[in-house]
Amino acid sequence: MTDGALAVILAAGKSTRMKSALPKVLHEVCGRPMIEYVLDAARAAGVTRIVAVVGHRADLVQAQLSKHPDVEFALQSDQKGTGHAVMMCRDQLASHHGSVLVLAGDTPLLKSESLTALLKTQRDTNAVAVIGTTETEANQGLGRIVRDGLGQFERIVEERDATDEQRRIREINTGCYAFDSQSLLGALDRIRPDNNQAEYYLTDCPLVLKRDGKTVAAANVFTVAEAMGVNTRAQLSDVTRTIHQDTAARLMASGVTIVAPEVTFIDPRAQIGTDTVILPFTSIHGPAVIGSDCRIGPHAVLEGAVELAAGSVVKAFTHLVK
Repeated sequence: MTDGALAVILAAGKSTRMKSALPKVLHEVCGRPMIEYVLDAARAAGVTRIVAVVGHRADLVQAQLSKHPDVEFALQSDQKGTGHAVMMCRDQLASHHGSVLVLAGDTPLLKSESLTALLKTQRDTNAVAVIGTTETEANQGLGRIVRDGLGQFERIVEERDATDEQRRIREINTGCYAFDSQSLLGALDRIRPDNNQAEYYLTDCPLVLKRDGKTVAAANVFTVAEAMGVNTRAQLSDVTRTIHQDTAARLMASGVTIVAPEVTFIDPRAQIGTDTVILPFTSIHGPAVIGSDCRIGPHAVLEGAVELAAGSVVKAFTHLVK
């Protein structure tokens, strides 16, 4: 009997390029730590257990995520690569029989639909490992997906090891994987830190499994935006802007008027009824529930789980907190 899917979320890294003492995954995107978007996507894809691998300032990450009852923790005291991070989850993997998603905690644009497609590919192909991929012309520095003449996955080639022909490959590894838990455990026992960084690479596991004659696949089910992790303050700003724009577009498509989306902040968790008008420079932070035919702003601020009945008017410069 198989269990529901388990997700291992890598959250042990520092904020080196962000020049920050705060762990990278705790930097906020639209008022929430970026890792919480990854948790949401995993849950919506059917994950029933989540293991967060913590390391740098583990106390802070655990304090933030402990409020989520479905999150367990594994400690990576020394950062020795992605494979090493997953090794720290041996106990959880050993007790699990079924699919395991391995995801990065710094990818807040990850979509549940893509994770669902990754798991479906694993089921449909009966694969012990599926590498999530996407295509991009901006493939510099990224691992290329090499396929054989029949289009089947052959291997991942890192750019420094790639031939000129392989460097032209547009399909790249996103860093999102679906494994069979017990097969993953066996592969982790066999990978070695035989590289310049002396690290254990998770990307070596699919090749180990393929050499054993087991089915390994690559599924092009992600967008480039989903795959790109947040490593700098500029990228943090880009991701925040994308979520703002997506939220505004979704609300307007559902019948909400946002007079000036470019200068209006609306939390993606907010629920807003049809024919409500949001005037410029309004900020809605948190899971507000706003009825239909409301008029809010300009320059209004709503914080927390504010609830407004249909037909409510929130005047200019009003600040509501709940």
